[in-house]
Amino acid sequence: MKLSTRTRYGMRALLELALAYKAGPLQIKTIAEHQNISNKYLEQLVAMLKTAGLVRSIRGPHGGYVLSKAPNEINLVDVFKTLEGPILTVECVDDENVCENNADCITRRLWVEINEAILNVLGKKTIGDLVEMDEKNRAKASYQI
Repeated sequence: MKLSTRTRYGMRALLELALAYKAGPLQIKTIAEHQNISNKYLEQLVAMLKTAGLVRSIRGPHGGYVLSKAPNEINLVDVFKTLEGPILTVECVDDENVCENNADCITRRLWVEINEAILNVLGKKTIGDLVEMDEKNRAKASYQI
């Protein structure tokens, strides 16, 4: 299973906004430069996040984008579903009628279990958890220098 660039870049953009949460709005250009993402692609991702209510825009000369809620209130499962769509390992996880072998298919049980594990991990994590991980990583890196 491979995540799309949409999800990977969108998560990085949200993390950037979370790190600046108390400092104020960030412009697309700033996020794009820090995360090495094209402005045009990032605009599309931010539009998706805005439609989902995860970010909001602030107009004006010092405007830009901010998280719509505190980082610890934004669950990663919501971010993934917004950017990636339904989190499915295979089609039969969502619709057992896709396959005529669903009643006794052992592999379907495995795919369901994997899918539930992914949703469980994402459901327990927030953007705030990523901020905390980033802060610990930076502290560790500066300690080693």
